[in-house]
Amino acid sequence: MSETSTPSPSRDTTDTGPASDRVGDRVFLGISRGAALTILAILAGVAIFLTAEGIPGITASPDEVKSGESFPSFVLPLVFGTLWSAALALVIAVPLAVAVALFVTYYVPRRLGQTLGYVIDLLAAVPSVVFGLWGMRVLAGQLVGPYEWLERTLGFLPFFAGPASATGRTILTAAVVLAVMILPIVTAIAREVFRQTPVLLEEAALALGATRWEMIRTVVLPHGRSGMIGGAMLGLGRALGETMAVAMVLSASGVITLDLISSTNPSTIPANIALQFNEASGLTVNALIASGLVLFVITFAVNFAARAVVNRRKEFSGAHA
Repeated sequence: MSETSTPSPSRDTTDTGPASDRVGDRVFLGISRGAALTILAILAGVAIFLTAEGIPGITASPDEVKSGESFPSFVLPLVFGTLWSAALALVIAVPLAVAVALFVTYYVPRRLGQTLGYVIDLLAAVPSVVFGLWGMRVLAGQLVGPYEWLERTLGFLPFFAGPASATGRTILTAAVVLAVMILPIVTAIAREVFRQTPVLLEEAALALGATRWEMIRTVVLPHGRSGMIGGAMLGLGRALGETMAVAMVLSASGVITLDLISSTNPSTIPANIALQFNEASGLTVNALIASGLVLFVITFAVNFAARAVVNRRKEFSGAHA
């Protein structure tokens, strides 16, 4: 007669692991949600403050503010200078950052690459006032000669029409300083993106006879395109908000001009706020805050665009490439 074995009633089959994990998940979810809501609340608070304080400056008549101009006439040259200097910095920094990231990742031994990566990352820890001093006291003087050469050689172009600045404190000098400041951000992101390239794809390209550069051009760069764009946009956001370095280097006149080497230069919104705020009063303060609101909107749009670009290509599959 066969007997059917049954579990012993006294045996404890309860597993406390999943319950414990669920409690931990709930705690972590609550902390994460609270942090996200805190960030949103701070962001909303900044937006509300800038809007409430800036509207009187936007609607103020020209004779009520120090500039003697309507708000659109006051802020338009500042917006132009902000976007122009940041775009120039991006044009200088992004190709250099991508080249450095490729060199560190694929062309030097691993230990040397890590050391170079640390050195580049240290640039992000240098205070902006130090970059400003370097740009004002060292770089500007070194660029006077090249600016004069550009005026003589390429003066027929509006970018180098001159007259060349005798001090070197131009919008191009400020852009070079900004490029050095955003270089570690773009380089670090590009380096991490390049490291995520599937090794199988790299080895397959090399096995098919591709040189190292051909492998980089056909595999690594297409794979890291969205990451490079995202890094460039984050660098752009950093350049848009820089204050002290630009204020110290740039000899601003508050105009709209494409001339890169002249002493007549557009100012930027952050630098103008830093230079004018202490002496401002009344509705002039509101006008400066309103220009900060414009910068807030521009920076938010840039970061939103960067997030949208990165999200378009979050996943890369070698089988579907």
